[in-house]
Amino acid sequence: MINIPKGMKDVLPSEVYLWHHIEETARKTAERFSFKEIRTPVVEYTELFSRGVGDTTDIVNKEMYTFLDKGNRSVTLRPEGTAGVARAFLGNGLAGGAMPFKAYYLISAFRYERPQAGRLREFHQFGAELYGAEGAYADAETISFADAFLKNLGLKNVALRINSIGCKSCRARYQTALREYFAPHLSEMCLDCKTRFEKNPMRMLDCKEETCKKFTAHAPEMLNYLCDACEKHFKEVKSLLDAAGIVYHVDPSIVRGLDYYSRTVFEFISSAAGAQGTVLGGGRYDGLLEQMGEKAVPAVGFAAGMERLLMVMAAEEAPVPQDKNVCCYLAGLDANARAKTYCLAQTLRNEGISCEIDLQDRSLKAQFKYADKIGARFVAVLGENEMLEGAAEVKDMKISRSERVKFEELAAYLNKKISAEVSASEVIL
Repeated sequence: MINIPKGMKDVLPSEVYLWHHIEETARKTAERFSFKEIRTPVVEYTELFSRGVGDTTDIVNKEMYTFLDKGNRSVTLRPEGTAGVARAFLGNGLAGGAMPFKAYYLISAFRYERPQAGRLREFHQFGAELYGAEGAYADAETISFADAFLKNLGLKNVALRINSIGCKSCRARYQTALREYFAPHLSEMCLDCKTRFEKNPMRMLDCKEETCKKFTAHAPEMLNYLCDACEKHFKEVKSLLDAAGIVYHVDPSIVRGLDYYSRTVFEFISSAAGAQGTVLGGGRYDGLLEQMGEKAVPAVGFAAGMERLLMVMAAEEAPVPQDKNVCCYLAGLDANARAKTYCLAQTLRNEGISCEIDLQDRSLKAQFKYADKIGARFVAVLGENEMLEGAAEVKDMKISRSERVKFEELAAYLNKKISAEVSASEVIL
């Protein structure tokens, strides 16, 4: 038996409908905000992430799946979505098109870290990116998009926290203040923090080590070091969120983990039992393209981990659509009847009706048992008498009632039944 690699997970047919629900909700919400889907490769050159994500991050230093291809080039399985979209934006000349450029993605990504609940080595993200708008409206629009997506999933116990981490100029003053604060405590802090102290002391605020948390908890706050332009920008973002009725809490501890962020950063935090933590995070990253060696273009975006979303949805018992079962099972009693079920199945499928036929030469009792297992709504039985009459005995499995329906009328009969049930459910809702 070959086992699945650690940190990977199969998504089985019995649960994939939940993933479809998240993906469809993401697509519908994106459409309302005029974001269009973009698809980028799973494999990129390693340099994209070392320059784009930042070489002071744990992602680049510890967690990337990096290897040499057959051309002896260093390539990496994408650890996140933003850098790939940035490369696609530049490489395909999208900066010369209509601006702002608004795109979303649904991807799998890979990080070599300790697997835990809601966080696997292969994980999945829904993300959005907006390029070409530097004003506060773009930040508010992106946060509104994220807020609408989570609400459309039926999540209620999720809180928005926002912060500003300033621009290069005010962040430089803040980093100086952090070094002055952390310097007397550095000998008691972890090895990672000692490395970050020189390269990017803001990353020290993200440290999860308990020995470091007692120092980071009392560190200076970035909001006290914002320049006038960044302070004005942050006030405008808050004003727009207030106007939209989006509730938020200013949290100075949010810095985000990637080097390309600037100014507005935000997180949606779940308070659902057993699912504590961030379900969606994002912010502004005006310096990303410049960090990649290109001309600076303002940008803002977010990403949500789908595994974590599934956990939170289950914890909150958020409403989800039922899995779609087979509409009709066509049961044949003999060879002639089975041949007819095959032809009828093609007709029903052409009419958009899902159906199954017997593929294992089962008895009628065994066919009914199988139809019940797969949740078939109707079972149409064809035997000798039915073949002579040109009509199937159709049993409604929900109410255990049967009707004779002519073969040529079977598709219309089933569609009428399905439409009536859909209409009834809409009235109830």
